[in-house]
Amino acid sequence: MIVLGIDPGSRVTGYGVLDASERQPRYVASGCIRLKDDALAQRLAQVYAGISELIGLYRPAAFAIEQVFMSKNADSALKLGQARGTAIVCAANHGLTVNEYGPRQIKQAVTGSGGAEKTQVQHMITATLGLSGTPQADAADALAIALTHLYASRGLVNEGNYGGRRGRGRGQSWRQYRP
Repeated sequence: MIVLGIDPGSRVTGYGVLDASERQPRYVASGCIRLKDDALAQRLAQVYAGISELIGLYRPAAFAIEQVFMSKNADSALKLGQARGTAIVCAANHGLTVNEYGPRQIKQAVTGSGGAEKTQVQHMITATLGLSGTPQADAADALAIALTHLYASRGLVNEGNYGGRRGRGRGQSWRQYRP
């Protein structure tokens, strides 16, 4: 089973591809879709085309994407949401089920801490997948999303403890968590 993880962005969209057909996940590919400094509509078209190309190339059985989180800058959050929506529509148009995971759940699944820093995620992805080098931050995040989906599909993600803070998130589903 091939899992495609996507870390959406309106400037850079990270992707990570894992082969989950064996007990230990195997790294297949990762990288970034770097968007030209065009108008938003053209950047969204580039996101769609890039993800469509990845789906055609790797033929994933599973698609996982990070959920939107609130940002202090409403304009940035809106653009991120549009890039995310574009990725979701692309996956749906290719017949893939969309699996969504929150940022804290991803960090919890990969590092053991829902409040982990990006460098910690990069380190754990490198160690867990046995990579010879550290992937770029957006690619590492996408690999973490794919790995989280793999863990969730195998029942290894504890949805009852959303991660990290005492007194918050315990006993409720991660879907009900509100920061």
